[in-house]
Amino acid sequence: MPVPDKVAVTESAAIRYLHQVHAPVLLAFLTRLTGGDVHRAEDLLQETLVRAWRNPEARNAEGHWNRAWLFTVARRIAIDHLRSVRARPAEIADERIEAHADRGDDIEKLLDGQEVRAALAVLPERLRATLVEIYYHGHSVAEAADILEVPPGTVKSRSYYAVRALREALAARGFRSAG
Repeated sequence: MPVPDKVAVTESAAIRYLHQVHAPVLLAFLTRLTGGDVHRAEDLLQETLVRAWRNPEARNAEGHWNRAWLFTVARRIAIDHLRSVRARPAEIADERIEAHADRGDDIEKLLDGQEVRAALAVLPERLRATLVEIYYHGHSVAEAADILEVPPGTVKSRSYYAVRALREALAARGFRSAG
């Protein structure tokens, strides 16, 4: 049976000591620095312990790590992480991604426009003309009434029924609005 290397045993004991003695205090410190995000703090703690293990100059004569050095390294890692997070766009969880879709997507706007135009084309002329005058040209009810040569009350009722018919035509095409 091979005899364990004395250096390996002492190294293993030192790492165990590092984790048992310093990790709980460092985790509490890092949790405060991350605003209570324990998972992020655990990641930062792991990075701190890896750096401690890789830097023998951070150890004292007995082979134990200097707590002040560990806290300084942990703080610097947390600051670096915070800076990198601020430099990147906000992360969005997968289950909520639909709620944060980019409303400025040109392709989606183009496809939506095609669906609306196709649904508008199946409406009766009197309803389609009313919608075009009010929503596309941006005319008031009175202006649309003058252009269409009908009373303002007729424009109001036609626009109501036209919007309803357009909504139904879009639903029949399988189009679902975001609003």
